[in-house]
Amino acid sequence: MTSSRAVPVTLAEIARLAGVGRAAVSNWRRRHESFPQRIGGTDVSPQFSLTEIEAWLRDNNKLRNAAGRDWLWPQFEALGSRDETGLAIATAGRLMSRPPAERKAPDDLTGLSERARELVAKTLELGQREGSAETFEFLLGRWLDVNVRQISTTPEPLAALMADLALQVRARPAGADGRVLTVLDPACGTGHLLAAVGAIGSSAALTGCDSDPVLAALADARLALMPRPTGTDVTARVEVGDSLRTDPFAAVRADLVLCNPPFNERDWGYEELATDARWAHGMPPRTEPELAWVQHCLARLRPGGTAVVLLPPAVATRRAGRRIRGSLLRTGLLRAVVALPAGSAPPHSVSLQLWVLRMPAADETPQGSGELLLVDGASRFPRASARDSMPDWDALGAFVRSAVTAITVVGVTGGSGVAGVGNAGSAPRILPECVAAVPVIDLLDDEVDLTPGRHVTPGALGEGPRLTDSWREFGRLVADLGGTGGRLATLHVSDDEAGAQPTTTVGELARAGALTLRSGQQPADGTVCEGRPDDSGVSLLTIPDLLLDGEPRTWLSTADAEAAGAVMAEPGDVVVAGVARAFSAWVHQGRPMALGPQLHALRVHPDQLDAWFLAGSLRAPANARQAGTHASSSSRVDVRKLQVRQVPLAEQQQYSEAFRQVAAFEKLVTRLSLLGAGLVRDLSDELAAGRLSGKV
Repeated sequence: MTSSRAVPVTLAEIARLAGVGRAAVSNWRRRHESFPQRIGGTDVSPQFSLTEIEAWLRDNNKLRNAAGRDWLWPQFEALGSRDETGLAIATAGRLMSRPPAERKAPDDLTGLSERARELVAKTLELGQREGSAETFEFLLGRWLDVNVRQISTTPEPLAALMADLALQVRARPAGADGRVLTVLDPACGTGHLLAAVGAIGSSAALTGCDSDPVLAALADARLALMPRPTGTDVTARVEVGDSLRTDPFAAVRADLVLCNPPFNERDWGYEELATDARWAHGMPPRTEPELAWVQHCLARLRPGGTAVVLLPPAVATRRAGRRIRGSLLRTGLLRAVVALPAGSAPPHSVSLQLWVLRMPAADETPQGSGELLLVDGASRFPRASARDSMPDWDALGAFVRSAVTAITVVGVTGGSGVAGVGNAGSAPRILPECVAAVPVIDLLDDEVDLTPGRHVTPGALGEGPRLTDSWREFGRLVADLGGTGGRLATLHVSDDEAGAQPTTTVGELARAGALTLRSGQQPADGTVCEGRPDDSGVSLLTIPDLLLDGEPRTWLSTADAEAAGAVMAEPGDVVVAGVARAFSAWVHQGRPMALGPQLHALRVHPDQLDAWFLAGSLRAPANARQAGTHASSSSRVDVRKLQVRQVPLAEQQQYSEAFRQVAAFEKLVTRLSLLGAGLVRDLSDELAAGRLSGKV
């Protein structure tokens, strides 16, 4: 057993215990021959016996009335092991959270050394005198300070800001639906983010997970000791586990997900998670673990829930992640990106970003692609020098909260949806300086760079030649839309009882030989190339491509495609996307194309089926609802269960042209909507800047 005499303290710790500066302690050491001799360390950084120092300070009337925890910490630090020290603090905190009669629990001390058990007992005694929560927070803070290079934490002001943003963007105010708010942090560390939510004043079920048992134990103790606001019901549960590989909260669907995930972790489970259902926006590359965490957070949200994730700035720009970023934009799930000033959180040398994501509520119409709010707090509050520490959190927090009001949910009840930035029907908003609402169409380029500083710069959009080209395309689209719409307007609802007509399914048609069903597959590693194919390759279509704009962004060599038996969609084949979020069916035209997972090729027998009639019938929304499980937005649609009316081939061909016109109408409407949003943005910018002339 280590004796108390062997507990070492440094000059800085002696100064803290005596309530003086370090220079004063050095002066005592030089002037007083009775000052204790060092027992360790070096001449530059000596260490002294805690017991001897305490006696000397008392004998020389220099012992101030220091808090007992100041004397207790060096004894914890003397345990030496990071893990044992952390577990001892966590054990003390967990026991202090219980009523006094229940604090003697031998099982809680399992795995601790005799010295660590003694310190736990001392902490319990001290907690009764100086406050349990205060004692624990002090010891935790000192432990984190000592291990600052090994453990990254979320500063309390940033944690509070993230919690506020999540509640602000959520579809319903906390408690509005009578449920207790469910909050999840899948990489909770010592529980800073969960504690920030618990302090807000709402009833909440806090759930956290961390792969480090010591951090999870500290978070559990911290949340158990956390003060509960009056009138709230706050529960907490923390588990040990790797959220990406073996998530203990896989069944949880949270209202809020807050996460400060580990950065640049290459060993995050790339190989074993290749087919995981969470990758609705694409398999994260090995070098993009942060995008795996982003998709994990989305997968744990309930409809209407919000996630706020702290990420390094490279996640917004790295080429390897552009397809996933594009998918998040295209589906409208990513609502805002906030660039924080350098120094806001570790690593302090870079401008970290907050990504705000939200799942559509059950009673609202998903907005799809619209605009992304970009908030450049790094430019608004520049760092004067690398020596600057924390930003002005009061000013920064007020700025970010004000900016994010542009995507605050309004009027959700009754299914009226969300007023996204610039959406039709929303009140005009004047955005603050260093804030921009950028049309998604402007971000879906070859880079999909979401760095706020690249898009907030005044005058970056709406140049004269661009406006001219946009108006020219707008005119063509309006003319085409009028012609197509006029033809479709001649159709009328029949009085015949449509429900009396017999139907069949794709599976039955395949068994009857009327069509051939083939399902796409994941290409082998190393065979997929980025960009457009050369003369010796074929395009590869994937679900993430459909969630962007439907254009393939990768390709396979013809040899690799043939060797792997890739499923090829030939001209005239009906292609079906078997995922609820991207569900569609269309007749493929153009060059042959390889299909990725969850895409299916249906080749019809022309004497029995018309391809356009089949595609139009399959893609009906009601059809997908019947064939899909819809447990989540990433649910699969069973293509074999999709239904088709049984009508003669001649009647199919009559419907075929109408289905062609509907498909063309959809493309025109989609493109016109995106182009119109861009024109509104460009015109507003140019008019406000005084760069447009003429009369309207």
